[in-house]
Amino acid sequence: MGLHGCLSRLVKNFPSSRIYPMNPFPSLRNGNHRLLGAQCNRTIHTFDLSFHEQPLNLHPGNQNPGSKVAKTIDETEKICKLALNHRTSQTEFYRNLNSASVVPSPALVTDVLKKLSNSGVLAFWFFRWAEKKSGFQHTAESYNSLIEALGKIRQFALLWRLVDEMKKKRLVSKDTFALISRRYARARRVKDAINAFEKMGMYGMKADLQDFNRLLDTLCKSRAVGTAHQVFDEWKHRRFKPDVKTYTILLEGFGEERNMLMLNEVYREMCGAGFEPDAVSYGIIIHAHCKGREYNKAVEMFHEMQRRNVEPTPHIYCTLINGLGSAKMLTEALDFFNICKSSGCVLELATLNAVVGAYCHSSRMDDAYRTIDEMRRSGIGPNARTYDIILRHLIKAQRTEDAYSVFQKMEKDPVCEPTVSTYEAIVRMFCSKDRIDMALRTWDKMKGRGVLPTMHMFSTLINSLCHENKLNCACKYFQEMVDLGIRPPRALFSNLKHALLEDGQKDTVIALAEKIETLRKTPMVG
Repeated sequence: MGLHGCLSRLVKNFPSSRIYPMNPFPSLRNGNHRLLGAQCNRTIHTFDLSFHEQPLNLHPGNQNPGSKVAKTIDETEKICKLALNHRTSQTEFYRNLNSASVVPSPALVTDVLKKLSNSGVLAFWFFRWAEKKSGFQHTAESYNSLIEALGKIRQFALLWRLVDEMKKKRLVSKDTFALISRRYARARRVKDAINAFEKMGMYGMKADLQDFNRLLDTLCKSRAVGTAHQVFDEWKHRRFKPDVKTYTILLEGFGEERNMLMLNEVYREMCGAGFEPDAVSYGIIIHAHCKGREYNKAVEMFHEMQRRNVEPTPHIYCTLINGLGSAKMLTEALDFFNICKSSGCVLELATLNAVVGAYCHSSRMDDAYRTIDEMRRSGIGPNARTYDIILRHLIKAQRTEDAYSVFQKMEKDPVCEPTVSTYEAIVRMFCSKDRIDMALRTWDKMKGRGVLPTMHMFSTLINSLCHENKLNCACKYFQEMVDLGIRPPRALFSNLKHALLEDGQKDTVIALAEKIETLRKTPMVG
């Protein structure tokens, strides 16, 4: 029986057909923007999202603009803007912070450090400025946020000095060591990641099974699943007794690598150890099959869950909708959406985003917009992720003007404000179209909101500026990248160097090379 035939047995009540008017973005209908969808009527599936008596509140806490939460958000944005504009001098940075009359609080400092996470240098400056203010004391969360930022720029010596500070203040915790292990693993320093885990004992903490599981998860998510499995084999009898979570972490690791042979081996070992697969285990295996484009096997695992009376979670439905939708199996994806609804499962934002993505993969953008409209009416989203899905598909379809219109709509929506990934997509889009002017305009908008660019964004922009032979501008952004403490990739510097040498700017190449070497070799002083 085919895949659709299997699903048909599960779905009793398919959605009815109904005529819907198009374009869920009325604000774009009468303005200067082009319409984002065709203005037509068509026969489409419809569904009801009205499962909540009250609209779902996606913003917990006090949303009063005059509340402390809103004030913290405003001050965070102000500080981040200031940091971006005064990144070259620590003294100037401090002077401007003081003149801005900023009063640090634990919540504000932590928020700023998280926002400055892509610039360890600025994060460190701000951290030291805050601790000098009268009456302020750093919390474990602010220390951990700085450790995360410093780990990204591989300032591990300074990072360990901070851990010693935390120990003296009795702020160090197992979370701190989990963060350090993750940053080492992401830097491909796997042995150091394991050593950081072992160092907990030196700070008066004994690792337990939960910590062991976190280490395995860190290694797996840093593409070191082979090492994770070796550590598991070595310690599973000698130090830690695995639980079902231990096995599911390894299942997920091998699933992400599409190593179905090892995934099945771990699955058999898990069952042999007396652990019944739960919804999490099934979800991971289903995701692995979807990632490997083995959709029939993914559906078979769903059937097996039902036979074993394991209740599918919203995440599993989301996984199947995403997987089938990405394969342009729209009918099957929507079948699972209807199974999800009929099962009484509470609809989650991620599931509805998966439906939006499924429509986009099948070039049914009008239906994707309609789904967003229904999400809004039902109080379940949309969020920035929803619009990022739309953007990705519009950009892929070369619909540049439509993509930019969606981006402009996001800018005006406080719930769906562009994230750094949104800005990255738009900058890359304009660079690919040789519209450097628009890429730079978007870049300035991003900085105006206090959002720090990533290494990948710098690379995209600088390479495009080199391609356009705008070398002075390319050097300016390269310098900004280095000032933020972001180490340029070799390929990026090689491309810039080649362009500069062709232009006869050998001295500029030497100066930039010296700056990179200084960034690489000079440790930050704590």
